[in-house]
Amino acid sequence: MKKFSGKTLTKKNARKTAAAAPAPAPARVRVATMWLSGCSGCHMSFLDLDERLVELVKLVDILHSPIVDVKDIPEVDVGIVEGCVNNNEQEHELRKLRSRCKVLIALGDCAVTGNIPALRNQFQLKDCLLRAYEQTESTRISCIPNDPIVPVLNPKARPLQEVVKVDLSIPGCPPDADVIWYALTELLAGRTPQWTEKNLRYD
Repeated sequence: MKKFSGKTLTKKNARKTAAAAPAPAPARVRVATMWLSGCSGCHMSFLDLDERLVELVKLVDILHSPIVDVKDIPEVDVGIVEGCVNNNEQEHELRKLRSRCKVLIALGDCAVTGNIPALRNQFQLKDCLLRAYEQTESTRISCIPNDPIVPVLNPKARPLQEVVKVDLSIPGCPPDADVIWYALTELLAGRTPQWTEKNLRYD
């Protein structure tokens, strides 16, 4: 027998004390989000979770995001990416996130298919730059950016899956907040979200 807080503690009482002790809180899931070539609408839909964000932060820690002032990407469990890959800097950042997360989610149609940014793929890159910086009706001083600090556009805009391995795609332009909530809560429960006609309707 042992003394515990001035009382005699038998093996039987020790087992009862251990059983009564509260279980340690489960570790929260570490999350990073990223915004590449897109309109930020998918992150706005994420914020449209509204009061459900309070429930979400009990389960996850958002360690890197456009809405969190952290410059480098830490090791995380889940990476969530909006937008397609349009330039060399975005490709570098996406590959870095992929190497530092266990699960990568493509959020929204730009990330899944390329969507609007990929419309430029039907033209040569030089023609896109000429039109954007020299031939527009409002252009007064023609100058295609050529400074080393400016990221270099890739020949084509590409969805995430053409650059890195994607574990889950959440379609929509943007995905509805309810769809994002469904996907995240299913993943947190250890299940794979199932897309149906019902949860992918946008009318």
